[in-house]
Amino acid sequence: MDWKLELVVVPVSDVDRAKKFYAEQLGFVVDVDDSPMEGFRVVQLTPPGSACSISIGQGLTEAVPGTLQGMQLCVGDIDAAHAQLVERGVDVTPIRHVDREQGGWADGKGGVYNSFIFFKDPDGNGWAVQDSPLLGGAGSES
Repeated sequence: MDWKLELVVVPVSDVDRAKKFYAEQLGFVVDVDDSPMEGFRVVQLTPPGSACSISIGQGLTEAVPGTLQGMQLCVGDIDAAHAQLVERGVDVTPIRHVDREQGGWADGKGGVYNSFIFFKDPDGNGWAVQDSPLLGGAGSES
């Protein structure tokens, strides 16, 4: 039996501000924005090419905004992803890799599956973007 991750709820304090960030700055597609009753709103957004979506809204979770950390996206070209986020005004780290000799993070691209960028949404929910050779972009040749 397949078990497919469909949706992750991201806790936010201001739904409209978060929707603008995820849709306009990150380029996620707005699939749903519905408020079927008082005190409940669901906004579902999907990263381009992803089978899994996120949901932000009101009345969805008791989690504290900004406490979701470690969500990860994968791209085929880390350089292009970094440039796109910078162009859209996202406060993103330089491309980094795990330094296997010194330990910790070091700036610059690493080997296969070892190039990352990091950013936070307006509430402080933390995201990583990893270069993935399976996605076949130019950045996967590192």
